[in-house]
Amino acid sequence: MAEGNRRQPQNLQGVLRLAVEAGSASDGSAPNEPMSQERIQFLRGALSEVCKGQLDEVEQMKRCVSVLMQDEGEGREDEEDEDEKEAALEMLCDLCDNLDNARDLMKLGGLDVCVSRCVCHTEAGLRWRAAELLACCAQNMPEVQLYLLQQGALHTLLQLTDHDPHPTVRVKALYAVSCLVREQEVGLRDFLSHDGFSVLMRGMQSDCEKLRTKSAFLLLNLLTSHPEHRDTVLCMGMVQQLVAVLRSPHSSVHEHVLGVLCCLVEDSERGVCDCKEPSLGLEELLNQRIQELQGREESQEEVEFCERLRAACFRAQPQEDNAMDR
Repeated sequence: MAEGNRRQPQNLQGVLRLAVEAGSASDGSAPNEPMSQERIQFLRGALSEVCKGQLDEVEQMKRCVSVLMQDEGEGREDEEDEDEKEAALEMLCDLCDNLDNARDLMKLGGLDVCVSRCVCHTEAGLRWRAAELLACCAQNMPEVQLYLLQQGALHTLLQLTDHDPHPTVRVKALYAVSCLVREQEVGLRDFLSHDGFSVLMRGMQSDCEKLRTKSAFLLLNLLTSHPEHRDTVLCMGMVQQLVAVLRSPHSSVHEHVLGVLCCLVEDSERGVCDCKEPSLGLEELLNQRIQELQGREESQEEVEFCERLRAACFRAQPQEDNAMDR
């Protein structure tokens, strides 16, 4: 039968859609005709599968947490133990794309295990997968964000971002930091109390291109959303550090760095003054960059940042002088 050949729904929305279709007269039958017994049985089976799937996911999470809680060397080779824990973290990350599962994992104690055991593990593969899981669970979930902040997760993640020897761990840890502080006032306060802006500054000076780009992007996002923290960043000598980054070989990080500089000079005499410091040679650098990138469609936003920064710092005074001459 046609109904039996349909793909079974994977979630409750799919079941509801089928229920609506079943109650309609799409096959030309009378609008008020009752559902056939076949359709009723099919919908019952679909609902049963959905409920079973949800229960299976909770059981899967419980098993994964149990694996993560096992002590090293419980009857297994170290490599086998690590592989099993990495697989458990990957499965949890997939399952926690569903926000309900992320909340359930928190209630099951899985996030505690992740923070207390996995992100500080000696193996980098476990550390970065644990950081990725924390990011996945915290993203757009204030309840989970607050819980992780209470567990001290942000401090640990900032330490990993700043000092871990493995670049993937640093990148994933910064991803988790971003999920805990963006649009999260409590997280931002925690970030500031642990000198998070300095961590981002050092991240932008890293040899890891991904870390440099993500550090600059997070800094740009935070300053755009919270301009009240500009003075804090300026007092750190951030302008000088950012210009030094601009002098490195051209890469995608430069667009975000220029965006940050634009934020720092907007309505800020201190920011403009720092950018005009002769020893930085910023005006010449901006002129050179505009000339190099002009006409490249993929670099249009970077050129616009250069022009905004140049106008804010170096063009206002000459224009006023020209007006007086006339």
